Amino acid sequence: MAAPKRFPDRDEIAGVRAEAELLENGASSETKRRLAGRVMARRDMGKLVFLDLVDRSGRIQLLCPVERTGELDVHLGDIVGVTGSPAKSRRGEPSLQVDSLEVLARIHTPLPDTFHGLTDVEQRYRKRYLDLLMNEDSREVALIRSRIVATIRRILDDWGFVEVETPILQPRYGGAFAEPFVTHWNSLDADYYLRIATELYLKRLIVGGLEKVYEIGKDFRNEGVTFKHTNEFTMLEWYEAYADYNDTMARIEQLVSRTAQEVLGTTKVSFKGEEIDFAAPWRRVKFVDALAEQGLWSRDEQELRKLLEARSVDVSQDPTWSKLIDHAHSAFVEPSLVQPTILYDYPIELSPFARTTDDDPTIVERFEYFAGGIELGNAFSEINDSEEQAERFSLQQAEREAGDVEAEAGDPDYVEALSYGMPPTGGIGLGIDRLAMLFTGRETIRDVVLFPPLRQRD
Repeated sequence: MAAPKRFPDRDEIAGVRAEAELLENGASSETKRRLAGRVMARRDMGKLVFLDLVDRSGRIQLLCPVERTGELDVHLGDIVGVTGSPAKSRRGEPSLQVDSLEVLARIHTPLPDTFHGLTDVEQRYRKRYLDLLMNEDSREVALIRSRIVATIRRILDDWGFVEVETPILQPRYGGAFAEPFVTHWNSLDADYYLRIATELYLKRLIVGGLEKVYEIGKDFRNEGVTFKHTNEFTMLEWYEAYADYNDTMARIEQLVSRTAQEVLGTTKVSFKGEEIDFAAPWRRVKFVDALAEQGLWSRDEQELRKLLEARSVDVSQDPTWSKLIDHAHSAFVEPSLVQPTILYDYPIELSPFARTTDDDPTIVERFEYFAGGIELGNAFSEINDSEEQAERFSLQQAEREAGDVEAEAGDPDYVEALSYGMPPTGGIGLGIDRLAMLFTGRETIRDVVLFPPLRQRD
């Protein structure tokens, strides 16, 4: 088999197109440029062939005089390399006047309709490579998501945080309310869990003296799939010693607003027909007050159950007060939070890792933040006392015994780590997929995940 063809030192189409934009109609430059990409359109006009060439940066028209290039054996979808000069056609289209063209890879399966793109939603998810080939919008979403992650990394690095990696396979799972995926580690002869969060390992690093750490990585939760949930998702978590949830509120406002400005050129986005402005400061409301505004705050389990049933809410799967209050919040409060909003000071039953407020031992220093009616993340002033953490795990065990299978299972090793002393710490999680949804205006998480999980077909 012949070695694959190479085409080194090529230019990106967007740069050459911008160069051609500056020319007068019908003019060409003396500068030589090399482009490579996929042919997505062909128009034969006698002795002149027009091709549309596409790479990840954009599209440009190729002007191919047959007397110079020879007869072109090029089909839609072929990958070609061309050399030529930036030009602008008589009609004002930025172009490349081609001197030479070589086919670098042949297409063997015809592309879908190159005019309408790939429109079947299921095919777009199952054959993402075709979706990216055919739909410029899909390529732009993928590139924006990449820029979001790169920008977040740069900002956190500038703030003095250290990027780390923690185990994906864990002997115990924790750090969130969720069911895990379970696997068996043959060489250890033990069941392990795909992590549901990075929290407990990152806080061990705070105990170890790293002081400011973050991780951007995959978490896995064995739960249902919705427009905002998928079983494998990307999370940012950071932990900062000598900080509390007030410091973390200020940081997340800065991080998201700066990321929007740097990635999109504005802090304003359009999502579900609403304009959302991420510029700081964001609105802040106590969790209890937000529920009271909806007429759904009660400390009595039976009263709360009746309030929800009166609104035709199915509470049959909510065995405890904490599950009921979380259901009330997710069904009635969260969807109403369109502009960026921070809800803070949560009931202790919902927050096994947050320290209590100084004024009320039933309320903890926790906040969640929302935009577009979607929760983006969760944050605490972390418990840093091992005895208090052990008591919280006991409280969660009572929730499990009452029927809440997602309650924290406890982690004695983590409690032992805390016993060596952890500084006061502020920690937070941010859902990268959901942030990408808002920044790109996509209404389902599957549109911002390159390869979303799908049911297998025969």
